[in-house]
Amino acid sequence: MRKKDCFYLGKIAKKFSFKGEVLVYLDTDEPEMYTDLESMFVDINGHLVPFFIEKSAIHREKFLRTQFEDVESEEDADEIVGREVYLPLNMLPKLEGNKFYYHEVVNFDAIDINHGNFGIILRIVDNGFQALFEVQNGEAIILVPMIDEFIVEINREEKFVKFNTPAGLIDLYL
Repeated sequence: MRKKDCFYLGKIAKKFSFKGEVLVYLDTDEPEMYTDLESMFVDINGHLVPFFIEKSAIHREKFLRTQFEDVESEEDADEIVGREVYLPLNMLPKLEGNKFYYHEVVNFDAIDINHGNFGIILRIVDNGFQALFEVQNGEAIILVPMIDEFIVEINREEKFVKFNTPAGLIDLYL
């Protein structure tokens, strides 16, 4: 499995028991969706390795208490603590309307109500404070804050995001 075919689920945060159980931090608003997984991919030196799950349960809202097959001791658990975990993209629930996953709008056209097509979305930059659409327009990179009021429409069929940006925002970059 390749990372580009997966989404980041979280990180193995710490050991939970002397029998190899670990706590996986789930970077999601709906951790209960991931309690019945058969496996997850653990990033080991840049390679996604499948780890099969014997049992798991939600622990303190955002953690999944997990017992992996073949992780049977504290020493085994030490080998995977701190590692990122991933799941295949096809396991993401479908979103509708103006809700979207960051990866799904990459390469969409960026269209503004007043400016028309102003480029192609390269990626979403999320520094933790304010997520931004990074839009390429020729040699220029335009940064549009990801604010609900700016997003008019997400059209998955025609592959565009329609914006209503404040006056002057796009002109700053062109």
